[in-house]
Amino acid sequence: MDRSLAAADGSAIVVYPAVILLVVGKTMASSAKQGPKIVSKSSAGGAGAAGAGGGLPVMPLASPLMGKKKKPFLGMPAPLGYVPGLGRGATGFTTRSDIGPARDANDPVDDRHAAPGKRTVGDQMKKKEEDEEDLNDTNYDEFNGYAGSLFSSGPYEKDDEEADAIYAALDKRMDERRKERRELREKDEIEKYRMERPKIQQQFSDLKLAGLNTPYPGSMTPGTGELDMRKIGQARNTLMDMRLSQVSDSVSGQTVVDPKGYLTDLNSMIPTHGGDISDIKKARLLLKSVRETNPHHPPAWIASARLEEVTGKLQVARNLIMKGTEMCPKSEDVWLEAARLQPGDTAKAVVAQAVRHLPQSVRIYIRAAELETDMRAKKRVLRKVRLWKTAVELENQRMPGSCSAELWSVALLLWLALARLETYENARRVLNKARENIPTDRHIWITAAKLEEANDNVQMVEKIIDRAITSLRANGVEINREQWIQDAEECDKAGSVATCQAVIRDVIGIGIEEEDRKHTWMEDADSCVSHGALECARAIYAHALQVFPSKKSVWLRAAYFEKNNGTRESLEALLQRAVAHCPKAEVLWLMGAKSKWLAEDVPAARSILALAFQANPNSEEIWLAAVKLESENNEYERARRLLAKARSSAPTARVFMKSVKLEWVLGNIDAAQELCTEALKHYEDFPKLWMMRGQIEEQGENMDKAREAYNQGLKKCPHSSGLWWLLSRLEERVGQLTRARAILEKARLKNSQSPELWLESVRLEFRAGLKNIANTLMAKALQECPNSGILWAEAVFLEARPQRKTKSVDALKKCEHDPHVLLAVANERKITKAREWFLRTVKIEPDLGDAWALFYKFELQHGTEEQQEEVRKRCENAEPRHGELWCAESKHVLNWQKKTGEILAGVASKIKNILRKRKFGLKMPEKSHQSVRKQIWTCSTIVLD
Repeated sequence: MDRSLAAADGSAIVVYPAVILLVVGKTMASSAKQGPKIVSKSSAGGAGAAGAGGGLPVMPLASPLMGKKKKPFLGMPAPLGYVPGLGRGATGFTTRSDIGPARDANDPVDDRHAAPGKRTVGDQMKKKEEDEEDLNDTNYDEFNGYAGSLFSSGPYEKDDEEADAIYAALDKRMDERRKERRELREKDEIEKYRMERPKIQQQFSDLKLAGLNTPYPGSMTPGTGELDMRKIGQARNTLMDMRLSQVSDSVSGQTVVDPKGYLTDLNSMIPTHGGDISDIKKARLLLKSVRETNPHHPPAWIASARLEEVTGKLQVARNLIMKGTEMCPKSEDVWLEAARLQPGDTAKAVVAQAVRHLPQSVRIYIRAAELETDMRAKKRVLRKVRLWKTAVELENQRMPGSCSAELWSVALLLWLALARLETYENARRVLNKARENIPTDRHIWITAAKLEEANDNVQMVEKIIDRAITSLRANGVEINREQWIQDAEECDKAGSVATCQAVIRDVIGIGIEEEDRKHTWMEDADSCVSHGALECARAIYAHALQVFPSKKSVWLRAAYFEKNNGTRESLEALLQRAVAHCPKAEVLWLMGAKSKWLAEDVPAARSILALAFQANPNSEEIWLAAVKLESENNEYERARRLLAKARSSAPTARVFMKSVKLEWVLGNIDAAQELCTEALKHYEDFPKLWMMRGQIEEQGENMDKAREAYNQGLKKCPHSSGLWWLLSRLEERVGQLTRARAILEKARLKNSQSPELWLESVRLEFRAGLKNIANTLMAKALQECPNSGILWAEAVFLEARPQRKTKSVDALKKCEHDPHVLLAVANERKITKAREWFLRTVKIEPDLGDAWALFYKFELQHGTEEQQEEVRKRCENAEPRHGELWCAESKHVLNWQKKTGEILAGVASKIKNILRKRKFGLKMPEKSHQSVRKQIWTCSTIVLD
């Protein structure tokens, strides 16, 4: 639409229709006001035509537009989408009379606080269209979906049909070509998805298959529901075993974690239960992911192979590691792992292939030499390295000092391996040559010392180690004592005793402050013992005793070391030197006398005690040791005389107690009572004297006098749990259950934190058949004494068998390393696990006789003769003195001369009956006075030292 007109001066004038109409309208209005005008004929004709309608004649304007043709857009409707004034920036507005939206889709709505997605007109219209969309299946088109076709309004002609047929044929053809590849890809994706997210039924597939096994050939599985319940019980037991193992952790209470990585101790992934199959699958999946993510990462291949090895799939492990050698051909570790997994000749072929990829690898050459069985072949392999050594020397001559130190350090292992294969003289020359070329390595000197020791030239060992320290310091090498001690331990394990002792003597004092020497050396000795390097520990003790000859603690530590790890002769020799330097150390004299006594050399033991009397004239321990020596060798008169002298020269409560006990066990009841009365005049606050007095009266069936003795003792010793315990047992035996309960309640008021009194109260109610009251008391006892092992152990036995494992977990959380709790847990284990728990118990507390007795009883029922003998010997070496069952046997008046092994057998023979009574809470039937007397000592827990 052209709106430009030519002006009079020839310039273009833009005129809009609205302007024209406005000008014409104003002209007509002005003409009407002025009245008729005189016009020309042409004008009059036009006016007459116009005035035929009865209106005023219109006078045309003198304008250039008058002669132009009328534009075709005038009088026509506006085109679709035309908005007046939009080109000038005008916008429409909405009034109440308008119907329908009058705004652009991007215009904001009236609600200024509308939610996101509803802030414009277009948003609201779109939301309305979505709400109104019909998703019925009848509106679905296979090609166009629910939206429909853009050209659905047009006709569907024959050529359209032909085109659709051609496209369909092409799609079908392409689908058939990719079908096999697509199906394989979909199958792999589904398998990978199932491995990453297995179903619950797949995780328990192994248990499901086990449940479907028929117990009889050719028969159907009976009672699948019953089998499922059995499997659920087994799974529960497995879970409880795992929780118990996690809580107990280890004997020392420290979790051992190897910080070197997941390749260092992969054996920890070995499954110990059938339920760990899912863990193996997860580990396998993780390692596969690592291999696929980084196929050139050697540890991933090694870990994968070791996982398959420990799960029993050796061939799969070999295939994996060989694949690893292809992906990581420059990795020493991968090749060495492949050689380890492959058998015999195949391993040699693997090593040969490794040498081609890594011709300068020392470890691979050494592995190749190890695989050779012939000595000449071993030498031939190692001599090949000499060619490389010569090449290195030529390279160093051409480029002095370029890489000599590094290459010679790498070749060190080859030198040492070659020296081990040569004769004595040739080996010395090889080591001297190696020392000249590598003057900064300590291993050459240590190997030289071991070589001299192996050829009986022991006097040279000390000189070589001294020269090694001097030479290495001269070459600027720092002497690291930890590394040298580790080398000494390796020498000890290799049998080079003189070398390891020489190393210890030369490096043990390096880098230690003077005030820290004793403490550090004792820790070093313990570390060597834990590593199995006994000669290193012996050398450390010997050096410490030279530096601290008057330290009793050092002599005592060395003596215990010799007692546990040495011979009787080495122990006695050490003790002779010990008492010479520390004559006031009573325990050293007693250890020497006991060693002679155990060797059945009683005169020698008497002489040692006589010398001990001279050094310690008023020592209670030495007096009592002499009395025990004489009494257990049936020299009762000697023992009486020694006790009489002790009561006059060194009167103590223990001396009087031993005097009373000697007369008591010998059957002199009157003398025992007299001595007890005399002793109580001087030591009335010593509770064991009151206990003995009451027990003597009780043995003589004088229950009133026994009750009086216990009551008098409680007035003087109200905090003695043993006196309260004995008085309660006395009332229980005579049938006064209510009085026994009241006594224990009164005892708990005075001693609320005494686990022994709470335990006796619980057992009293249990023996009376009042299990509910016993459980209530046990709950209160655990509140008062939450860390008592004996209470938690009893709480385990009070539970029904299905709940004992759960209670064991709670007990271990509170008392992780208590021997009583460990024994309670061991009684609920299977054979293999029970043996492990017994071993933990006797290692934590070797002085608990009950642990040894239960362990010995267990081996009598389930172990071999060798295992039974081992437990018995270990118990005799430990010499336990405490424990409820142990003291009941060892303190019996009829067993006072029995040895440790005899007491062990006696306790083990009675364990079954005692446990059955405690477990089921059976009431003791009425017995004769003689039986009651025996029961007093069988069930007694009083320890009389």
